[in-house]
Amino acid sequence: MIEIIKHSSADEDYFGMARMVRTRVFIEEQKVSFAEEFDHEDSSHHYLLVENGVPKATGRWRETEKGIKLERFAVLANDRNRGLGARVLHAILNDLNDRPEEIYLHAQITAVNFYLKHGFEKVGNSFVEADIVHYKMRLLR
Repeated sequence: MIEIIKHSSADEDYFGMARMVRTRVFIEEQKVSFAEEFDHEDSSHHYLLVENGVPKATGRWRETEKGIKLERFAVLANDRNRGLGARVLHAILNDLNDRPEEIYLHAQITAVNFYLKHGFEKVGNSFVEADIVHYKMRLLR
C-alpha cells in the first residue's frame, strides 16, 4: 500500500524518514553539503511517500518572495522509475491547485524532462546550485 503523508519538520517520525531519504539521495549520492540540503525546514510543507510503511520518496514546498517553490524531491535509488516521484509531485500540486502564486522549482539537469512531462517549462539559462547544473522551471497553468 502506498501512502503520502503530509507533515512538518516538528514531526520527528515522519520528518526523520524524509530526512533519511534526502540524506541518501542528496548527501550520499550527489555529495550535497548537509547545510545546503537541510535549509528552510521549518518554513516548508513536507510530503513523504511510504510503501507498506517503508519510506521511498519525499518532496516539499515553501512560500518565497517569487511565489511557491517546490523543492527536495527525492526517490531512493532502488525505487526510481516506478512513478513515485510523480505521485509526490501530484499530491503537492493538488494541494496548491487554488493558489494564485507562480509555482516554480530549480530542476537538476537530469530531472528536467520529468518536470516537462508534468506541465513545467524551462525559464532562462542553466545555473549551478550545490555544484549541480539546474534550470529554473515554472508550472504552466
